[in-house]
Amino acid sequence: MKTPQHWFITGVSGGLGRALAIEVLSKGGTVTGILRKEEQIPAFEALKPGSAFGLLGDVRDKSAMEKAVAKTIENVGRIDVLVNNAGYGLIGAVEELSESEIRDQMEVNFFGALFLTQFVLPQMRQQGSGHIFNISSIAGLNGAASLALYNASKFALEGFSEGLMLETRNLGIKVTIVEPGPFRTDWAGGGLIHSAKRLEAYLPITVLTRERLARVNGNQPGDPVRAAQLMIEVTEMENPPLRLLLGKPGYQVVEAKIERLSSEFAAWKEKGLATDFPENQEK
Repeated sequence: MKTPQHWFITGVSGGLGRALAIEVLSKGGTVTGILRKEEQIPAFEALKPGSAFGLLGDVRDKSAMEKAVAKTIENVGRIDVLVNNAGYGLIGAVEELSESEIRDQMEVNFFGALFLTQFVLPQMRQQGSGHIFNISSIAGLNGAASLALYNASKFALEGFSEGLMLETRNLGIKVTIVEPGPFRTDWAGGGLIHSAKRLEAYLPITVLTRERLARVNGNQPGDPVRAAQLMIEVTEMENPPLRLLLGKPGYQVVEAKIERLSSEFAAWKEKGLATDFPENQEK
């Protein structure tokens, strides 16, 4: 890390968030980490006393997040890098999902990131610098059966991030969407929520998805430490990427998606263009 920076990271109890915090601290940076359980705070701060600061909070609680940002700025003086990492997967067919399951998925994965970004932006604008990482997924680029609401939350995060980048690029604030494929975290294990309702009609699909995720859990090819190291490298770039796709499976999925999109758009181009008013078609 060329210049010590203060990072504000949600979801640092494990996975990518924890790995990232450890890497930042090892390179001389400081970290405010958001944790959902008070008993997790001492262990987090023990990672590097005086440099790791744990704060209790849930990204669904706007007031708590606003206070966490204010406290960080008061104590440290700045936030150089925001990482909207907190999130979880929700598995279940669309018809099976309850309103509370749907709303919780969007509150954590999308609205939590949105509102926290709003709280941090004034400080970044004032200091004329900053980097915002929104942790998406290949699920933010490619839909999957039984994960439609998880897809929806990440697709929303992708669109929000792209627009945000266009708004802030002349203010010294950079935005990067991180899109991991399968990484060796607890996302497919304890971090995965299953719909309470199970409909027989969807079992051939949902059972396969649950079995696939259970089978891969603990054997994912992606290394959170290597991902964290790359994210730190990205903060040192003059022109960082908007999208940072991580891992071979992710590239395979996305490249296949691009081919399908190109083929479908080409097949329907003539009919799609014909929907313009005639005078516009002639131009």
